[in-house]
Amino acid sequence: MQMRKGEILSRIEESGLVAVVRADSSDQAKRITEAAMKGGAAAMEITYTVPGATEVIRDLQEEFGDELIVGAGTVLDAETARIAILAGARYVVSPYLDEDTARLCNRYQIPYMPGVMTIKDVIRGLECGSEVLKVFPGELMGPKVIKAIKGPVPQANLMPTGGVTVDNVGDWIRAGAVAVGAGGSLIGKPEIDGYEKITEKARQFIGKIQSARNE
Repeated sequence: MQMRKGEILSRIEESGLVAVVRADSSDQAKRITEAAMKGGAAAMEITYTVPGATEVIRDLQEEFGDELIVGAGTVLDAETARIAILAGARYVVSPYLDEDTARLCNRYQIPYMPGVMTIKDVIRGLECGSEVLKVFPGELMGPKVIKAIKGPVPQANLMPTGGVTVDNVGDWIRAGAVAVGAGGSLIGKPEIDGYEKITEKARQFIGKIQSARNE
């Protein structure tokens, strides 16, 4: 049975952590995913910079089903979004807003999370039906941008990606972020540090997110 759009978004927001998976091979992407999942990350964003990303999405969906929310990242156009959705992607993330991709995702009731940097981007994203907007690149703006955006647009659900670390994730959540995307700061260099480090980092992220929410 297909998972409903609202349930997908609720699962992502409940966990608060989207693991942005970039890897040199499909096998490495799967190992990163499994390690982050062990640490409590409920959503994985398999980026289309990963070799064989479509097959990775399909394999993870077949293996884990509803246990894991698998999405597609670095999606630049509607054609790629459709390929990812047919492979089983539960949500689609782009570094910028593409209206054709937004329409396609709406057609299939798949959450679309476009990258935004300005109030104009935020309004356009909302008008295109995006219920969660990816503040990107987060490191250029810092947590204060969340409060700045939510001042005039309090209905915007914002998910910063880029520059989110274990040390500052609490600041992002306290500023009003509904979830965060973490890539390099979560994954590190598994071929050197080991995949157990990813599991440990994911647990730390989840812990800091929950603590900030409980304050």
